[in-house]
Amino acid sequence: MTNENDSDQGSKKPLSLGGRGKLELKRPGIPGDAGSVRQSFPHGRTKTVQVEVKKKRVIGSDPIPAGRPEVPEVAPVEIKPMPQTPAAPRRPLVLRELTEEERASRVRALHELKSSEDARLKAEEEARKRAAEEARLRAIEEARLKAEEEARRAAEALLAPPPPPPPPVVAEPEAEPEPEPAAAEVKAEAKVEREVPSAKVAVSAAAAAAAARSRVAAADEEDEANARKKQALKTDVRRQPAVRRGDQQRRTGKMTVVQALDSDNAERMRSLASVRRQRERDRQRGMERVQEKVLRDVIVPDTITVQELAARMAERGVDVIKTLMRMGVMATINQVLDADTAELVVTEFGHTPKRQSDSDVEIGIKGDDDDAGQMVTRPPVVTVMGHVDHGKTSLLDALRSADVASREAGGITQHIGAYQVTLNGGQQITFIDTPGHEAFTEMRGRGANVTDIVVLVVAADDGIMPQTVEAIQHAKAANVPILVAINKCDKPDANPQRVRQELLQHGLVVEELGGDILAVDVSAKTKVGLDKLQETILLQSEILDLKANPNRAAEGTVVEARLDRGRGPVATVLIRRGTLHVGDIFVAGSEWGRVRALVDDRGGQIKSAGPAVPVEVIGLQGTPNAGEELLVVENEARAREIVDFRQRKKRESELSLVTRGTVEQMLSKIASGEAKELPVVVKSDVQGSLEAIVASINRLSTEEVATRVLYAGVGAISEADVTLAKASSALIIAFNVRANSQARDMARRDGVDIRYYSIIYNVVDDVKAALTGMLSPAIRENFLGYAEIREVFDVTKFGKVAGCRVTEGMVKRGAKVRLLRDNVVIHEGTLKTLRRFKDEVREVQSGFECGMAFDNYQDIRPNDFIECFEMVEEARTL
Repeated sequence: MTNENDSDQGSKKPLSLGGRGKLELKRPGIPGDAGSVRQSFPHGRTKTVQVEVKKKRVIGSDPIPAGRPEVPEVAPVEIKPMPQTPAAPRRPLVLRELTEEERASRVRALHELKSSEDARLKAEEEARKRAAEEARLRAIEEARLKAEEEARRAAEALLAPPPPPPPPVVAEPEAEPEPEPAAAEVKAEAKVEREVPSAKVAVSAAAAAAAARSRVAAADEEDEANARKKQALKTDVRRQPAVRRGDQQRRTGKMTVVQALDSDNAERMRSLASVRRQRERDRQRGMERVQEKVLRDVIVPDTITVQELAARMAERGVDVIKTLMRMGVMATINQVLDADTAELVVTEFGHTPKRQSDSDVEIGIKGDDDDAGQMVTRPPVVTVMGHVDHGKTSLLDALRSADVASREAGGITQHIGAYQVTLNGGQQITFIDTPGHEAFTEMRGRGANVTDIVVLVVAADDGIMPQTVEAIQHAKAANVPILVAINKCDKPDANPQRVRQELLQHGLVVEELGGDILAVDVSAKTKVGLDKLQETILLQSEILDLKANPNRAAEGTVVEARLDRGRGPVATVLIRRGTLHVGDIFVAGSEWGRVRALVDDRGGQIKSAGPAVPVEVIGLQGTPNAGEELLVVENEARAREIVDFRQRKKRESELSLVTRGTVEQMLSKIASGEAKELPVVVKSDVQGSLEAIVASINRLSTEEVATRVLYAGVGAISEADVTLAKASSALIIAFNVRANSQARDMARRDGVDIRYYSIIYNVVDDVKAALTGMLSPAIRENFLGYAEIREVFDVTKFGKVAGCRVTEGMVKRGAKVRLLRDNVVIHEGTLKTLRRFKDEVREVQSGFECGMAFDNYQDIRPNDFIECFEMVEEARTL
């Protein structure tokens, strides 16, 4: 190896002891000369490698101190192997991939390590802050103690007696030199000046005054000095607040041992912990202080829960329950209280109860009464009533030049309709067409209630019929005037005079017979007398002086309602007063909606509908019942509130128990199995027809068989209806509606019977037939004959056998028999055997002899009579 130091000297050094007392061998070398080293291996192989010596240059290093031997820096040795035969390549090291669990565990460990490190750093930071705060408090305390000590020393220095005055010196008249201050006095002034600035000022002033008055008498100078010192002491005391004995002041920081043992600090000040405790006690006393109770006006509805009542009173529910228990009412937090109990509870707590009923939401919904100055003349509303097939719809078609009758199924009206006719003179008349079938009694009643005039249509060939009498009763109950239209006067067998005579039996006296009832002979087919009928209606309306206020919120009556597939629920409404506009929010019974469109009787859309105008309203949320009242409200929230109340009342009425004894008995018989029931699901096109069908079906029920309407609705048959019918084994009645494809497939798969009808009396007939089939057959006793017992024989195989002679009728084998003794029934049973001679026969006629034996009965005697009869079942009808 090469040594640069040696190369600089230019000579070889012998083996010697180094400067540090270390024996070392330095190989001489030449700079830049590269040597070689031979390496030997255990297996006998040797290898020569080249050795290159380099010296690392250090920039800016400290010089070698004197007296210390220079130690050469040895550069790293780079070994270059000799070229060898290339060996086989090594296989790459393949690392195993970590599994999800290992990766997750490592990530979790990293997170835990990081969290622990963060916690450690946070703890160190908190400890550092705590130490800094303690150091700051300690410094503040030391500064405070130092200031107090300096102030105390300054006060002692000021209160100390002044030094004795120097002896008087007689001054030279020429020059009067200023005397030098005493060394002790200068030293005291410097000390006070260093300790307290205020004391320094006082001492300086005192020194200046003493120097100026050095020639004054000793007594005067001493008094003046004492006075100035006292004044300086008062000034310093005024600068610091006086502390009286017993005052409570807060002390900052901790009290040291020196302060605790100092006699001057005998009166200790309050610590910070004591102040904190005092504040906590004050806070607790403030919390315990009872607040002043606020008395409220509590609204008490018809029913209210305990929890809601407590919330309205702003009281705890536990306190309300305790009050109820003291009153003898064991209630829970969800218990429903009546209005009287709730009012007592509110009074017990000191609040003021205010009774309010749930029905108060409907107060003011109809608005105020109309002013007479705002009333205008309106068209009359005329209801056409009468017996079925007397020509009511045909008469209306002739008046309005339409053809409604031909579109009705079976030629009879099954829907109530409203139309408006404009006469040649510009006058308008609103007509309401009602069905004449007996099932539509409620429809006729609604028509009479919303009308101004009733036109009673009577066929001249039929006269007064049952539904005619019913129409007369509805009109009288509604207290509306009646006009009689005697239709079909064009027929050969028409007799209008007979109709007028028959009306007398029901209290209707026409003008021809001295009464006040107007009767007009008309013919819907030939249009004879229609003009006179219109004039009569207008004359009657003028007498009634019909008026309404159109400038107010609309009020009307739902004449009919149905579910349209494309438009949703649609209601035919007759406006009574006010004007209904598109966009109005209204309530119709237990449903509400917003008017999206108004359609008149001709099918055209209009923007508004005034008084006495029939219109179809589109925009309902549900299908209302026919006869419900339509009222326009101010906003949607009010509409929802009213509808919620009405729906709740409707559910309560549906779930209430039936109080009629006959219905209860019928239901109990059905439950016990004595009576049978026919469950049905009814779907109709309009609400009025649905109502009529349900009423007609319910009237068919008897004490033995009954119909049970599971569900009645408006619209097409859906899958839900089929599912309900399948679960209850019910019959589905579809009136003018059809089932959709999914419902048809489901009904076909489940075997549900769907029956389609378009005429209402077909529905009634089929339901009646089904109920008739459910009736148990009538069992009737059929008398066969009498036989007289002549002799009684004991037969081993049959026991006692009676030898009889048939005296009347005949005796049949298998028939029922009664044993009569002295015309008293002794036994009733069946024949065990019937023989003639030795042969078994089926029957024995009168005048022949036979042998008979009874089943399980042996007490037979001669001269007894046997009555033979059979039970026959006969079908019953409703």
